[in-house]
Amino acid sequence: MINDLKKDSEQRMLKTLESLEQGFAKVRTGRAHPSILNGVMVPYYGSDVPLNQVANVGVEDSRTLIVQPFERTMVAAIDKAIRESDLGLNPITADSIRVPLPALTEETRRDMQKIARSEAENAKVAIRNIRRDVLGDIKALLKEKEISEDDERRAGDDIPKNH
Repeated sequence: MINDLKKDSEQRMLKTLESLEQGFAKVRTGRAHPSILNGVMVPYYGSDVPLNQVANVGVEDSRTLIVQPFERTMVAAIDKAIRESDLGLNPITADSIRVPLPALTEETRRDMQKIARSEAENAKVAIRNIRRDVLGDIKALLKEKEISEDDERRAGDDIPKNH
């Protein structure tokens, strides 16, 4: 019973950490990285799909991404999707799409710092909530007399040590 709660909490915490990593991947560091475009959705035959499902995204140099669509007819749609994303990027279109990354200004750095801090804070809050939920479940088991006070104390001590 307690082991199930521990495993569940550990899985939920790992999902939170994965989400945090994805959030950090969205933060621009001034270097070109294909994950910058992960959140871009492109209209494709009536539905929006992630950019990486309709094109290859690679790094041309340290400040330029290159997007090579699988179908040439997708160039205009991909260009439009990148422009309309909230990334502030202006692609250059030819057979493939070049996406130059602008140099980071002081203001942009501050914005990226704010985004990173908020992502980290959201993850901390989520992990705290997971711990609180599991500790509440353990206390409920104690009230229902399914576990002893010693088991409750041991389990309570183990939960914060997960992450």
